[in-house]
Amino acid sequence: MEAPETRIPHSELPEPFAGWFASRGWQPRVHQLALLDTVAKGRDTLLIAPTGGGKTLAGFLPSLVDLAAKGPKTAPARGIHTLYVSPLKALATDIARNLATPVAEMALPVTLETRTGDTPPARRARQRVLPPDILLTTPEQIALMLSHESAAELFGSLKCVILDELHALATSKRGDLLALDLARLRTLSPDLTAIGLSATVARPSELAAFLVPHQGQTATRLAEIVMAEGGVKADISILKSDADLPWAGHAARYALPEIYAAIKAHRLSLMFVNTRSQAEMLFHELWRCNDDNLAIALHHGSLDVGQRRKVEAAMVAGKLRAVVCTSTLDLGIDWGDVDLVVNVGAPKGASRLSQRIGRANHRLDEPSKALLVPANRFEVMECQAALEAAEEGAQDTPPPKPGALDVLAQHILGMACAGPFDPDALFAEVTSASPYQGLTRDGFDQVLAFVATGGYALANYDRYAKLKRTKGGQYRLAHPRLAQQYRLNVGTIVEAPMLRVRLARGALKKSGAIAGGRVLGEVEEYFIEQLSPGDTFVFAGEVLRFEGLREMDAIVTRAHATDPKVPAYEGGKFPLSTYLADRVRHMLAARDAWAKLPDQVSDWLRLQAEFSVVPAADEMLIETFPRGQRHYLVCYPFEGRLAHQSLGMLLTRRLERAGAAPLGFVANEYALAIWGLNDMSEMVRSGAIDLAALFDEDMLGDDLDAWLAESNLMKRSFRVCAIISGLIERRHPGREKTGRQMTVSSDLIYDVLRQHEPEHVLLKAAFADAATGLIDVGRLGQFLNRIGGRIRHSAVSHVSPLAVPVMLEIGRESVPSDIGDTLLRETAEELIAEALGEHAAR
Repeated sequence: MEAPETRIPHSELPEPFAGWFASRGWQPRVHQLALLDTVAKGRDTLLIAPTGGGKTLAGFLPSLVDLAAKGPKTAPARGIHTLYVSPLKALATDIARNLATPVAEMALPVTLETRTGDTPPARRARQRVLPPDILLTTPEQIALMLSHESAAELFGSLKCVILDELHALATSKRGDLLALDLARLRTLSPDLTAIGLSATVARPSELAAFLVPHQGQTATRLAEIVMAEGGVKADISILKSDADLPWAGHAARYALPEIYAAIKAHRLSLMFVNTRSQAEMLFHELWRCNDDNLAIALHHGSLDVGQRRKVEAAMVAGKLRAVVCTSTLDLGIDWGDVDLVVNVGAPKGASRLSQRIGRANHRLDEPSKALLVPANRFEVMECQAALEAAEEGAQDTPPPKPGALDVLAQHILGMACAGPFDPDALFAEVTSASPYQGLTRDGFDQVLAFVATGGYALANYDRYAKLKRTKGGQYRLAHPRLAQQYRLNVGTIVEAPMLRVRLARGALKKSGAIAGGRVLGEVEEYFIEQLSPGDTFVFAGEVLRFEGLREMDAIVTRAHATDPKVPAYEGGKFPLSTYLADRVRHMLAARDAWAKLPDQVSDWLRLQAEFSVVPAADEMLIETFPRGQRHYLVCYPFEGRLAHQSLGMLLTRRLERAGAAPLGFVANEYALAIWGLNDMSEMVRSGAIDLAALFDEDMLGDDLDAWLAESNLMKRSFRVCAIISGLIERRHPGREKTGRQMTVSSDLIYDVLRQHEPEHVLLKAAFADAATGLIDVGRLGQFLNRIGGRIRHSAVSHVSPLAVPVMLEIGRESVPSDIGDTLLRETAEELIAEALGEHAAR
């Protein structure tokens, strides 16, 4: 659904805005004026502009111009005029700070405030009674405000909703919640205009569809698409180092001298990593080599909010030289004078890389400067693929998915908190939201019945009955206390259960009693459970000694250990995007492309070609070889860790039936290795293992169902859906459930529903989540279809050069089997020597 034109005639800026632009020596950009014009005509509009193009200011201009024309507020106070919605709390805070400047300099009669999870409760309560003209907030806070009886008064005069970084929201469960709330806001204020702001995306029409109401499979009106002129291409390079490139791993310690040198050579560098664990490790390592005592800080989502705000303020004030960060800073935040972005590790996607690179310079007419630091040899190729994609302006944003049913359940309960609702009217409203346009009435009624009673299997338990039917056919809350429980648990972000990390206050007492002091942040409960008092770990940029637990707090003291542990976080790794995977496969197959790679990597690939096989772009290579008392099968799908882990579980089931006696498997982003007791090279040669049949698409049928039935993946997925839907509350007034309590509760319910109501709406939601997030069924299906008839087998005498990286992962995964054996992790030196030994002897 592309807009009929992307270049739209526009009018000039009115005063005092034209004068303000002129006083700064600026000319309003074409896309800023075009957006102002379309919104003035009441058209929903998507603005796509590169970083530094002034899209945030463009988004606010229509509201500022309209509010300036209205003049100061008069009694009675008006409701909110404009909602600005950000995916990040930090982004809302940053925008508020930057927007306050033009409002003050033009003396506009405009009030603006932020509302996030960090906003004090008293201020949030006051905002519902005395709202500002412009409220900068997050999707979760909108859901909270809509759950109050006063929502109609608060939003009845709403004129504009600005959805910033829309591409980062639209394809997630947060996007589903936002779409439902946008539909509700349109009901409360039918003349509402929606503005979407986005960086460059692969398919603009999908984001444009998100902004408009729908009837069935069609939009009731088209959204305009305004495309800004492209900016200067980014200056991207891949780090060159004389050190030995690692064969595996994600630490990139080999590159620390070059990374530190880059920090010294620039004013302010953002050092992006893909996980919080990597952030802690890199920050710790940088400080160990920080001989010049440069101001280097750490920023990630598990740190205490006060600590994050200090880092952000220091960036704006120009007091820092580098910040090690995760995705908490990779959206449209303008944090001071950043002149270099360093991405440590492969970016995993072309769009993610362009998003991060845009944090440097933040000016449309100057190139952003970025340095890619691959952590291992395969990542060198992935970085090269990402660099070439960025040069071409290619994008790889994920396609939209149907709206999640657990999110819909949460929304229905939220609407009941605001007051009784008519199910027919709510169904029409819900299906006007883009993700839910295909929802059937039967599907809606199933979710409604679940919210009302818990479903057939749980209907006899009063605790799951949350809605009552009135005589007039409406639904209302079964008890007023449910509104408070809903508001404590609203949102779609379900992280692993966390414990606060709290510094011990004063000296530890001989009695063993621990007095807790300042909170440093949060780590996952399961990590703390692995620690014994006296163990040390890195967190918040410090080395800490674990002293013990006190309720929900892990009490720590500062320490000076030389080899502390690094906290691990579930779900922290990005999957390799399909787009980059395809580029890496083609790069591997094209020998003339190897010249672009460092000598260590091109030599590694040449050794592979001499010893075994380098597959063509449309082939999948399978290698079989003996090692020690085991036999190995290594395949190279290049489909990402999630898909490979699922493939490994399914293949081991099939190899067990074939008599290969598999013992375990390991997977990385590029390859999968399975080991067993029987000679798989001979089994392939004799026909006992038919590789075409082994990788047939039918493995996604009975084998997948059988595996899911006995695995913990579905229980894990169900637990997340149960929390989002409100079946299990994380928080109750005055207390919070532990991770173990939530696991026991959800596992019991899961077993009951599977036995007595296998078609329960939450089981459907859990499978949909597992199929896309944990198992990646769609990607597996595309992969199996792609390699049909194009499998290439190489039986070699020992581990090949290409197999070394995945073999180094051995010991991190194991598969239960009748034989029940575990292999110890092999050392890199042994494997590399073995892979290179025979070639050297020739």
